[in-house]
Amino acid sequence: MNTQIYDFTAIEKKWQDRWRTEKTFKVQADSSLKKYYLLEMFPYPSGRIHMGHVRNYTIGDVVARFKRMQGFNVLHPMGWDAFGLPAENAAIKNNTHPAKWTYENIDYMRNQLQGMGLSYDWDRELATCDANYYKWEQLFFIKLYEKGLVYPKVTIVNWCETCQTVLANEQVIEGCCWRCDESVMPREMNGWFFKITDYAEELLAECDNLKGWPEKVLTMQRNWIGKSTGAQIDFPIEGSDEKLTIFTTRPDTIFGATFMSVAPDHPLVRKLIDQGGHEELAAFSQKALIEKQRKNPEDEPEKEGVFTGVYAINPFTGNKLPVYAANFVLMEYGTGAVMAVPAHDQRDFEFAHKYSIPSKVVIQPEDTVLDSTTMSEAYEDPGVLVDSGKFSGMQSLPAKKEITAFAKQQGFGDFRTTFRLRDWGISRQRYWGTPIPMIYCDKCGVQPVAEKDLPVTLPRDVTIEKSGKSPLHDLESFYAVPCPKCGKMGRRETDTMDTFVESSWYYARYACPDYTDGPLDNEKVSYWMPVDQYIGGVEHAILHLLYARFFTKIMRDLGYLSVDEPFTNLLTQGMVIKDGTKMSKSKGNVVDPDVLIKKYGADTIRLVSLFAAPPERDLEWSNKGVEGSYRFLNRVYRVIQDNLVMLKQGKTNLAVSMNQASKDLHRKTHQTIQKVGSDINGNFHFNTAISAVMELTNTLTGLTGENSSEIPQDEVICEAVEAILLLLSPMVPHFCEELWERTGHSIRLSAIPWPDFDPESVKENEITLVVQINGKVRSRLQVAADSNENFVKEKSLADEKVQKFIGDKTIRKIIVVKNKLINIVV
Repeated sequence: MNTQIYDFTAIEKKWQDRWRTEKTFKVQADSSLKKYYLLEMFPYPSGRIHMGHVRNYTIGDVVARFKRMQGFNVLHPMGWDAFGLPAENAAIKNNTHPAKWTYENIDYMRNQLQGMGLSYDWDRELATCDANYYKWEQLFFIKLYEKGLVYPKVTIVNWCETCQTVLANEQVIEGCCWRCDESVMPREMNGWFFKITDYAEELLAECDNLKGWPEKVLTMQRNWIGKSTGAQIDFPIEGSDEKLTIFTTRPDTIFGATFMSVAPDHPLVRKLIDQGGHEELAAFSQKALIEKQRKNPEDEPEKEGVFTGVYAINPFTGNKLPVYAANFVLMEYGTGAVMAVPAHDQRDFEFAHKYSIPSKVVIQPEDTVLDSTTMSEAYEDPGVLVDSGKFSGMQSLPAKKEITAFAKQQGFGDFRTTFRLRDWGISRQRYWGTPIPMIYCDKCGVQPVAEKDLPVTLPRDVTIEKSGKSPLHDLESFYAVPCPKCGKMGRRETDTMDTFVESSWYYARYACPDYTDGPLDNEKVSYWMPVDQYIGGVEHAILHLLYARFFTKIMRDLGYLSVDEPFTNLLTQGMVIKDGTKMSKSKGNVVDPDVLIKKYGADTIRLVSLFAAPPERDLEWSNKGVEGSYRFLNRVYRVIQDNLVMLKQGKTNLAVSMNQASKDLHRKTHQTIQKVGSDINGNFHFNTAISAVMELTNTLTGLTGENSSEIPQDEVICEAVEAILLLLSPMVPHFCEELWERTGHSIRLSAIPWPDFDPESVKENEITLVVQINGKVRSRLQVAADSNENFVKEKSLADEKVQKFIGDKTIRKIIVVKNKLINIVV
């Protein structure tokens, strides 16, 4: 027996060089071929790939290779999400320029990905920090500004004084900056916003059409968009011409309002503070806003508030309602003001109890009578209206409509739909990002850069301070530019775009990365889009995926795309974990892919990342699993090397008459082809597909071993070996290409179609038939497949175990489920 171990280093280098030199995976749009666009979320060039990358990109590569073998014209590109704060901070730490840091990392990671044997069309590679890419992003910005979908607004942001920049909510950890650990403060700042709320209804409705997305992701998106239907009601402010406008989903409770709540940053609060004499209110507003920045948005704060000194008038009752600034009211939701009904809203109930505010019951359940003086919690369910004027006696649902209609008729309210989704603030005060193409002119106001002057390139000859403050703010050669309208000297915008903007449209640019006449070549994107299969982590379920959906719709409305959604199918793969937790340097449980590839080869690491768990589940890393995968590949290698002379002769037509060993191996081969194709093509269950090939290998070695009483015919062995290589080739491509060539094949395996199985050959000659008596299993019989019903009944009744349980009982009925079971009713 040959004990040689295959030389994975030489084999993998050989085939990677061939694929790269021959551009094996280069693809062009071809209307005569059915396309398949496979895309994994592109990486941030951090410097090294990790095991999460290995798993993600291996999953995608298997699908891409499988679809090519099925005859699809497969687009499988790769690029780099290259702008952003991490690169800038890393460059500062290493005393280098972000561009140098980023491009060096790209070069290193590209070599790593190529070392994994991934079947990318590298001619389509792009980096979002390339001006030839972000030029078109700036054009989108200008087009959206012209359509009113981009606008500037003063808003309260998370500001880190040390880093001199705005932080996203996700970058604020327990009230401190994620980078420098200094306290983050709220700060008013002017910024640019994309009007994503104009697409809220469509983004929500289209969730129902994304049949190929995990329901968990769709639920997260629906909740983030957060549609609410209700009423908008104006409450006049006592002694003023002004009004406090509220939104409520429970207009049926309006007669029970006993106070009003407004957000700490509501315009009314800010106006009162500006007037002076409201020190307590000012202190509370500042404290509440700081705490808001420091808390997780999902956390419910302890309810606190301050009376503003202002009263509002309930337009339905004429009652005076005190207005409180409250920390649980969000300016981002509805109007930033709510009517408070303690008897029928738990938050209001707790607040009213704390501040001794009375409550009033206006909804009674069907089966009991509520008393506001004895209630221990709010009653929030529907019921019958009481003490509600002419609406008393109505059920909640019709009362909502009637009360809102009355408010509309009287001119102080209307029906309204609101969304939790807020417009997307894209301004960042850091250097390493896409410049925003706007110019401020004292005479003409804000003006977009002329399209002929795009791109506004990010200057490279800058020095970035240790604080992280952007040099663009003080770089006169960058910001001092003439107004495109009047020609007088203006000031260029020095903020850069949120890096989520770059990742919101890259998938479309892959269809035409070299196109220079516009952002997208209509003919090519019409062929390739949408992406048929998108793969990435569930942590991107909301922001990236929602922004990409939004950008697809705006590119459609600008005439660049003809599709409504970017991704037809979505796979969110699980994490790679070790010792029960996510891999991280701080926990000391990181596994370096480079070390493993050097020791075992890329194909072994690909195999274990596919075999250890289904892709949608977390993968618990195991060194034993690596060893097991390595042993399996060497076992296949030795089987083929031991039979190389026979295998090189090739597979001729199978003999009409096969011995039993040949029949068994032939049947197992076709059953395996059927199962592997089904497992990959259906739910991407690569683990069970690999297991099926292992079983076929076991059958082959068992029937051809020294102790075998009967050896399969050569043609059947050749058929089995070819099937093993073809079925494994998407998973371990270098290994299979090499052995395919060694067994005498002149055509590359990557050009061979996926094998078909013979429906007749997969049928078992014999089956195990379960025999039940009154529904309980009493025996099992071996019978020929597709035996007729009478034969099965006779054989069952003749079985000794069955006769024992029947005894002298009367047989009432015999039920036969073909090829599965027989139930004798006695």
